[in-house]
Amino acid sequence: MTIDALKDKIADYARDIRLNLGTVLTVEGAPDLTANQIAGIALSSAYAAKNPTLIAGIEAEFAGTLSDAEREAAKSAASLMAMNNIYYRFVHLVSDKDYAALPARLRMNVIGKPGIPKVDFELYSLAVSAINGCAMCVDAHVHEVTKSGITKIGVQSTIRIAAVINATAQALFIG
Repeated sequence: MTIDALKDKIADYARDIRLNLGTVLTVEGAPDLTANQIAGIALSSAYAAKNPTLIAGIEAEFAGTLSDAEREAAKSAASLMAMNNIYYRFVHLVSDKDYAALPARLRMNVIGKPGIPKVDFELYSLAVSAINGCAMCVDAHVHEVTKSGITKIGVQSTIRIAAVINATAQALFIG
Protein backbone atom coordinates (compact mmCIF):
# COMPACT_ATOMS: atom_id res chain seq x y z
CA MET A 1 0.00 0.00 0.00
CA THR A 2 1.23 3.50 -0.80
CA ILE A 3 0.32 6.94 0.46
CA ASP A 4 -1.91 7.31 -2.59
CA ALA A 5 -3.72 4.08 -1.64
CA LEU A 6 -4.14 5.40 1.91
CA LYS A 7 -5.53 8.67 0.58
CA ASP A 8 -8.05 6.69 -1.49
CA LYS A 9 -9.34 5.11 1.74
CA ILE A 10 -10.05 8.50 3.33
CA ALA A 11 -13.67 9.56 2.85
CA ASP A 12 -14.63 12.92 1.38
CA TYR A 13 -15.63 14.37 4.76
CA ALA A 14 -11.88 14.30 5.57
CA ARG A 15 -10.58 15.60 2.22
CA ASP A 16 -8.44 18.18 4.03
CA ILE A 17 -6.66 15.34 5.82
CA ARG A 18 -6.20 13.56 2.48
CA LEU A 19 -4.67 16.71 0.97
CA ASN A 20 -2.44 17.32 3.98
CA LEU A 21 -1.23 13.71 3.96
CA GLY A 22 -0.02 14.20 0.40
CA THR A 23 1.86 17.34 1.38
CA VAL A 24 3.48 16.90 4.81
CA LEU A 25 5.34 13.73 3.90
CA THR A 26 7.52 15.51 1.33
CA VAL A 27 10.68 17.55 1.81
CA GLU A 28 8.84 20.56 0.32
CA GLY A 29 5.91 20.03 2.71
CA ALA A 30 8.08 19.51 5.79
CA PRO A 31 10.72 22.24 5.61
CA ASP A 32 13.99 21.86 7.50
CA LEU A 33 13.67 18.07 7.78
CA THR A 34 15.44 15.43 5.70
CA ALA A 35 13.56 12.75 3.79
CA ASN A 36 14.68 10.16 6.35
CA GLN A 37 13.57 12.31 9.28
CA ILE A 38 10.16 12.77 7.65
CA ALA A 39 9.81 9.03 7.09
CA GLY A 40 10.86 8.15 10.65
CA ILE A 41 8.58 10.76 12.17
CA ALA A 42 5.68 9.48 10.06
CA LEU A 43 6.33 5.86 11.02
CA SER A 44 6.71 6.52 14.75
CA SER A 45 3.54 8.65 14.58
CA ALA A 46 1.66 5.85 12.81
CA TYR A 47 2.72 3.41 15.52
CA ALA A 48 1.51 5.88 18.17
CA ALA A 49 -1.82 6.31 16.35
CA LYS A 50 -2.31 2.51 16.51
CA ASN A 51 -4.11 2.10 13.17
CA PRO A 52 -2.96 -1.09 11.37
CA THR A 53 -3.96 0.19 7.91
CA LEU A 54 -2.04 3.41 8.42
CA ILE A 55 0.99 1.58 9.82
CA ALA A 56 1.05 -0.77 6.81
CA GLY A 57 0.76 2.14 4.40
CA ILE A 58 3.52 4.18 6.01
CA GLU A 59 5.79 1.13 6.30
CA ALA A 60 5.28 0.33 2.62
CA GLU A 61 5.68 3.92 1.46
CA PHE A 62 9.01 4.33 3.19
CA ALA A 63 10.37 0.78 2.86
CA GLY A 64 13.11 1.97 0.51
CA THR A 65 13.88 5.10 2.52
CA LEU A 66 14.32 3.90 6.09
CA SER A 67 17.08 1.60 7.25
CA ASP A 68 16.36 -1.31 9.59
CA ALA A 69 17.86 0.78 12.42
CA GLU A 70 15.52 3.71 11.66
CA ARG A 71 12.47 1.39 11.60
CA GLU A 72 13.51 -0.12 14.93
CA ALA A 73 14.08 3.35 16.39
CA ALA A 74 10.56 4.39 15.30
CA LYS A 75 9.17 1.36 17.14
CA SER A 76 11.32 2.16 20.18
CA ALA A 77 10.22 5.80 20.23
CA ALA A 78 6.54 4.88 20.01
CA SER A 79 6.70 2.23 22.72
CA LEU A 80 9.02 4.13 25.08
CA MET A 81 6.98 7.32 24.79
CA ALA A 82 3.80 5.31 25.47
CA MET A 83 5.32 4.71 28.91
CA ASN A 84 7.08 8.04 29.46
CA ASN A 85 4.18 10.18 28.27
CA ILE A 86 1.84 8.60 30.83
CA TYR A 87 4.36 8.88 33.65
CA TYR A 88 5.52 12.43 32.95
CA ARG A 89 2.03 13.68 32.13
CA PHE A 90 1.02 12.45 35.59
CA VAL A 91 4.00 14.24 37.17
CA HIS A 92 3.04 17.41 35.31
CA LEU A 93 -0.68 17.24 36.11
CA VAL A 94 -0.73 16.08 39.72
CA SER A 95 -1.19 18.92 42.19
CA ASP A 96 1.28 17.39 44.67
CA LYS A 97 4.61 18.53 43.22
CA ASP A 98 6.55 16.16 45.50
CA TYR A 99 6.09 13.53 42.77
CA ALA A 100 8.39 15.53 40.48
CA ALA A 101 11.23 15.09 42.98
CA LEU A 102 10.90 11.30 43.03
CA PRO A 103 13.07 9.27 40.66
CA ALA A 104 11.10 7.77 37.77
CA ARG A 105 12.80 4.38 38.19
CA LEU A 106 11.82 3.44 34.63
CA ARG A 107 14.30 2.03 32.14
CA MET A 108 14.94 4.36 29.20
CA ASN A 109 18.28 3.10 27.88
CA VAL A 110 17.30 3.46 24.23
CA ILE A 111 17.27 7.26 24.58
CA GLY A 112 21.04 7.18 25.15
CA LYS A 113 21.76 4.65 22.39
CA PRO A 114 18.93 4.67 19.84
CA GLY A 115 21.00 3.16 17.02
CA ILE A 116 20.41 6.23 14.82
CA PRO A 117 21.45 9.88 15.16
CA LYS A 118 20.15 11.06 18.55
CA VAL A 119 18.50 14.11 17.01
CA ASP A 120 16.41 11.87 14.74
CA PHE A 121 15.29 9.73 17.68
CA GLU A 122 14.38 12.90 19.57
CA LEU A 123 12.28 14.05 16.58
CA TYR A 124 10.45 10.72 16.55
CA SER A 125 9.89 11.01 20.31
CA LEU A 126 8.69 14.59 19.95
CA ALA A 127 6.06 13.55 17.41
CA VAL A 128 4.82 10.67 19.57
CA SER A 129 4.77 12.86 22.68
CA ALA A 130 2.65 15.42 20.84
CA ILE A 131 0.19 12.71 19.79
CA ASN A 132 0.07 11.40 23.36
CA GLY A 133 -0.40 14.89 24.80
CA CYS A 134 2.51 15.07 27.24
CA ALA A 135 3.54 18.70 27.63
CA MET A 136 6.54 17.89 29.82
CA CYS A 137 7.92 15.45 27.23
CA VAL A 138 7.19 17.80 24.33
CA ASP A 139 9.18 20.54 26.08
CA ALA A 140 12.07 18.17 26.80
CA HIS A 141 12.24 16.91 23.20
CA VAL A 142 11.95 20.41 21.71
CA HIS A 143 14.86 21.44 23.92
CA GLU A 144 16.97 18.50 22.73
CA VAL A 145 16.26 18.90 19.01
CA THR A 146 16.82 22.65 18.99
CA LYS A 147 20.05 22.16 20.93
CA SER A 148 21.06 19.79 18.12
CA GLY A 149 20.37 22.37 15.40
CA ILE A 150 16.77 21.69 14.38
CA THR A 151 15.04 24.99 13.60
CA LYS A 152 11.63 26.10 14.82
CA ILE A 153 10.38 25.37 11.30
CA GLY A 154 11.77 21.82 11.63
CA VAL A 155 9.99 21.42 14.96
CA GLN A 156 6.77 22.74 13.42
CA SER A 157 7.17 20.34 10.47
CA THR A 158 7.54 17.46 12.93
CA ILE A 159 4.34 18.40 14.73
CA ARG A 160 2.48 18.92 11.46
CA ILE A 161 3.44 15.39 10.38
CA ALA A 162 2.31 13.98 13.73
CA ALA A 163 -0.97 15.88 13.54
CA VAL A 164 -1.76 14.71 10.01
CA ILE A 165 -0.79 11.10 10.73
CA ASN A 166 -2.98 11.12 13.84
CA ALA A 167 -5.89 12.66 11.90
CA THR A 168 -5.43 10.09 9.14
CA ALA A 169 -5.71 7.29 11.69
CA GLN A 170 -8.92 8.88 12.99
CA ALA A 171 -10.39 9.24 9.50
CA LEU A 172 -9.52 5.64 8.62
CA PHE A 173 -11.08 4.46 11.90
CA ILE A 174 -14.29 6.39 11.31
CA GLY A 175 -14.46 5.19 7.72
